[in-house]
Amino acid sequence: MNSSVEEPIVPPASKPNRATWLDYLALTKLRLSSLVGFSAVLGYLMAASRPYSIVQILLFAVSGLLITGAANAVNQVLEVEFDRLMKRTGGRPLPTGRISKERAIVFMAILLFAGLFIQTLWFNPLTAGISFVSFLLYGFVYTPLKRVGSIAVYVGAIPGGLPPLIGWVAFTGTITGEAIWLFAVQFVWQFTHFWAVAWVLDDDYAKAGFKLLPLKRPANSRTALVILSFTVWLIPLGLMPLLWGYIGLIAASVSVIAALMLLWLNFELVRKPDIATAKRLMFTAFAYLPVVQIAFVLDRV
Repeated sequence: MNSSVEEPIVPPASKPNRATWLDYLALTKLRLSSLVGFSAVLGYLMAASRPYSIVQILLFAVSGLLITGAANAVNQVLEVEFDRLMKRTGGRPLPTGRISKERAIVFMAILLFAGLFIQTLWFNPLTAGISFVSFLLYGFVYTPLKRVGSIAVYVGAIPGGLPPLIGWVAFTGTITGEAIWLFAVQFVWQFTHFWAVAWVLDDDYAKAGFKLLPLKRPANSRTALVILSFTVWLIPLGLMPLLWGYIGLIAASVSVIAALMLLWLNFELVRKPDIATAKRLMFTAFAYLPVVQIAFVLDRV
């Protein structure tokens, strides 16, 4: 799921120019990869026994960044012609010709192999297997579906929700009820966050034929109600784990309060369905996930 920072359109070059390491780094969408990796590490910390092994945490973080970076590179290879059409993505290395598709594919393969190798050797095959499935879903199912309709968001929410579960499995080697709950929180959050992003960037997405909003364009109060129907589930997902014994009262309170803030902004979007309100929901949703997940981890300390 793309960043909301706008990039200038640069006309495509007739042949690849000399690429810098920053161009290859751009293929990984480092900010997005870091957020994904951060939530995976927090899932690992939820499961890990104390004292933490810094070496293991760093190894897992690197493996997650490599695999997520590979998925983002595939996304850009498959969408290079569409990226040329959008203001936000026209300056990327592939649309401008600074990196060729062939080199991007080789780079992606190296990242993917290295990440899966680390997870298999230093953690367990189940972790690597789930990560590989997530890579395939994001790169080869979600990406082409973006031009089909909002079904892409439903599919993309699966790999988008898996990082904390992968972190849990990396330490325990098993999928437990708590791991599924961590997945559920991030899965449901995807809809609030990404549909707010899609609302803000809809004009740009339309240029590339991307159809990501849950209802037909233009976005309106009915669109906001659909988003609200997902946002509301973050409240029980923050409260029920207290009853199950997964988290304590403070962590549950942080989760519920954060969800209520999103719900309030979502109601505002229903009342005032414009880009400015959608942008406030987008940034608040962006902050929701790390705040809540850090609260979950601190609850274990």
